[in-house]
Amino acid sequence: MDDAVYTTLTRQSGLMREMQVVANNIANAATTGYRQEGLVFSEYVQKVEGGPSLSMATANIHQTSAAQGALTQTGGQFDFAIEGEGFFLIETPAGERLTRAGSFSPNAEGDLVTNDGNRVLDIGGAPVFIPPDATDLGVSADGTVSAGGRPLAQIGLFQPVDGVRMLREDGVMFRSDAGIEPAPGGRIVQGFLEGSNVDPLSQVARMIEVQRAYEMGQSFLQSEDDRIRNALKTLIR
Repeated sequence: MDDAVYTTLTRQSGLMREMQVVANNIANAATTGYRQEGLVFSEYVQKVEGGPSLSMATANIHQTSAAQGALTQTGGQFDFAIEGEGFFLIETPAGERLTRAGSFSPNAEGDLVTNDGNRVLDIGGAPVFIPPDATDLGVSADGTVSAGGRPLAQIGLFQPVDGVRMLREDGVMFRSDAGIEPAPGGRIVQGFLEGSNVDPLSQVARMIEVQRAYEMGQSFLQSEDDRIRNALKTLIR
């Protein structure tokens, strides 16, 4: 197979993956705590001594946008948004995960949990406990939870040690293989939720660009196929 065909095929594969990423962004434009994702293209060049080099495109690095999403006031005492850096730390069956989605509620045991029932962790990595008889619940900017003026816990804000190695596991949950550390630059706001930071117009425009680029690649592959078929027919005659 011609090197140009190999190069185009790798590019087509990357464009298809980017189309999936962009479509997922658009689908989550209204999802609380969702962070827009992008795909980084890179080039792999294989040099052969005494022969031509072979260039291949790869698109395997996912990049998560750190832009602040709009805050919407809900008035819920267990709704929390983050201004600035940081993520809430969540205990899941698969391990600790990071999220910006702050719609929580206490479970039957009094632990603060997500909509999926996963426990929210404090600054020390322990579950945040809300006593059943707690009244006048308030949360300060540093995450300190108090009831009737008495401190109960401190919701932790964390960030990945290496943002490039933060992997999305579903719409709003992330895994940090490089570890996590406290996020000093964030503050918690009670009674608000952070919306998605997706820019729908730019994502739709990017989808059109990717689609056109993919169609150009398909046109080239079809032309190359026709050229090779005609060359073989000529040799067979």
